[in-house]
Amino acid sequence: MPTSAAIPQFHLYGEHADDHVFDFVHIETIASRSWRHGWQIAPHSHRHLGQILFIAAGRGEMTFEESLLPFAAPVLIFVPPLAVHGFRFEAGTRGHVLSYSRDVVGATPAAGESLAGQLAEGHRRILVPFGPQDDLSRLTDLFDLLAEEHELGRDGYRLAMRACLTLLVIEAGRVAASRLRHDSVTLRRSDTTVERLLNLVESEFRRTRRLADYAEALGLTADRLNDHCKRVAGVTAGHLVRQRVVTEAKRQLMFTDQSVSEIAYDLGFNDPTHFTRFFRRYTGITPQAFREGRPRPRGREMAGQPGSRR
Repeated sequence: MPTSAAIPQFHLYGEHADDHVFDFVHIETIASRSWRHGWQIAPHSHRHLGQILFIAAGRGEMTFEESLLPFAAPVLIFVPPLAVHGFRFEAGTRGHVLSYSRDVVGATPAAGESLAGQLAEGHRRILVPFGPQDDLSRLTDLFDLLAEEHELGRDGYRLAMRACLTLLVIEAGRVAASRLRHDSVTLRRSDTTVERLLNLVESEFRRTRRLADYAEALGLTADRLNDHCKRVAGVTAGHLVRQRVVTEAKRQLMFTDQSVSEIAYDLGFNDPTHFTRFFRRYTGITPQAFREGRPRPRGREMAGQPGSRR
């Protein structure tokens, strides 16, 4: 495998990495991208996207970090953000690739806790194979429904895709319960520092953005933590901290009626003007401009999703 510095990072495979990706759910068939590359996807990572693959027919091999894992349909494959992975598919393999940005998990209060827990469990289990006795009809229907919503882009399809994602992950957990205990492939990442940092940031980002505090909690110097994250994730540790604050700001601007000042104080800024400068520096626009430029919820539905690759 190439060294970390040589491993490319993409948004979707072959597309430039996007540090501003937000509110993103995307689905496509295995064939739609892989056939153009001779059914081989070279090792790469996604900075802000997690993925779930459902292989309905066919077989292949998956590169995951330092491991080479064969698989055969039917199988679910979970790929967490930042994990180095690649695929060699048998020609004609059928299935779907579902990609979602980090902020999608937990953005819907009613489903967030369940969805986050199910995805965390899935990401500890890289491959989940199924047998002939497993009923996959509902799982298959949910992937097909999610693909239909994405393709047609009807009114409210963003909300429908979120709902489908939640139902899909829950159904995968149900049908794979026994497999998760006995037959799935569970791997420990060769490096856990970035994962530990992200978990720490998740619990502390409202209270502190000082890199030195995170480094101390992880038993490292700030410079060493920055260098390590840049080597593994392609960005500094400071970037990961700031990105989490920006993501939460976007969530609150989009999904709540809080004023910009209220959001600023909630995120630990002493001065709303400081928050506005911070937000503009890392997004290119002001918080108010972001709020006015994004579709807002209408009742129980939302307007179309800008920036999705259809």
